[in-house]
Amino acid sequence: MKRFQLNNLTPDQYKSLLCRPGEPAQVDDAVRRICLDVKTRGDEAVRDYAVQYDSALLDNFEVTDHELVKAEEALPERLRSAILESIASLHAFHKTQGQVEAAVETLNGVRCWRERRPVNSVGFYIPAGSAPLPSTVLMLGIPAKIAGCPNITLCSPARRDGSVDPTVLAAATMLGISNVYRIGGAQAIAAMAYGTESIPKVDKIFGPGNRYVTAAKRFVSADPDGVAIDMLAGPSELLIIADDHADPSIVATDLLSQAEHDPDSQVVLVTTSSKVAESVLVQLNDQMDGLPRREILLRSLASSFILEVATIDEAIEFSNDYAPEHLIINTRNPESLVSRIQNAGSVFLGAYAPVTAGDYASGTNHTL
Repeated sequence: MKRFQLNNLTPDQYKSLLCRPGEPAQVDDAVRRICLDVKTRGDEAVRDYAVQYDSALLDNFEVTDHELVKAEEALPERLRSAILESIASLHAFHKTQGQVEAAVETLNGVRCWRERRPVNSVGFYIPAGSAPLPSTVLMLGIPAKIAGCPNITLCSPARRDGSVDPTVLAAATMLGISNVYRIGGAQAIAAMAYGTESIPKVDKIFGPGNRYVTAAKRFVSADPDGVAIDMLAGPSELLIIADDHADPSIVATDLLSQAEHDPDSQVVLVTTSSKVAESVLVQLNDQMDGLPRREILLRSLASSFILEVATIDEAIEFSNDYAPEHLIINTRNPESLVSRIQNAGSVFLGAYAPVTAGDYASGTNHTL
């Protein structure tokens, strides 16, 4: 993890710290080819890419009802309880979004109001490569169910034996999502965008993914024959604002919990304390030892950095310029700083409000 001092940076160096790791042009080229191939050849192309990228020979794309029921029945009780708790929290947080606003009389005799309509057909992409994300099933499925979306299609990558991660299937079953397909990557996005012989075309695609999935979402959203998407979220990222009150071991754990998502992830520590900066670097090395995703962490941390600043004001200014997906304020009185945060996806206050809680069960949504 690189280390910088704000007062030593030139304007160009400061600007470079605001840039995310680049995406190679060959990604867009490959994704364009995949999407157009699926658009033209349908199931045949999807089947070919499943062999090429997932080493899975697929006769059937759709996950059977028997597979869904079996996955739900085999769920360990402790995990079932955790999923149910997460479902309850997410439902409580999101149910207020469905409330209809009262009519407003904007001029004498002129009444205006807003009414919501569910998207008729939504497509969910659930990553399940190096780390399956059943939590994303909940993050997408619960708002869709509350909104009343009548048609939900879910795609998640097949494993080598053609099966889909059972926890992803169990989470889908617990939400009543039954149209599940064993395909992943850019080909899954293209299949939902254009429709194939086996996979229905949807109206809007939701969900995170790697650089290929993100590029595919960008491509199909720009194609007149394609569909709408939620957003181009990119790899997971975290910025932490910390003062000399912060515990370096907790800061390091929070950084690692997001850096392990993907080699393209970026994590940033902005601190007023050189001592905290030094201790966090030691903690990162110590805590990484023995972690199963150490190789991913090393690649992610190589494009991450620590920025030392003189004041909290400078830390907030940099954070607002960087506009992180996730922001942790780990300072003496984090609540006093919230009103000054202008640009962030989700904000977590204090040492005991980790992004991990938001990723799973606090009730907030990690798909933003």
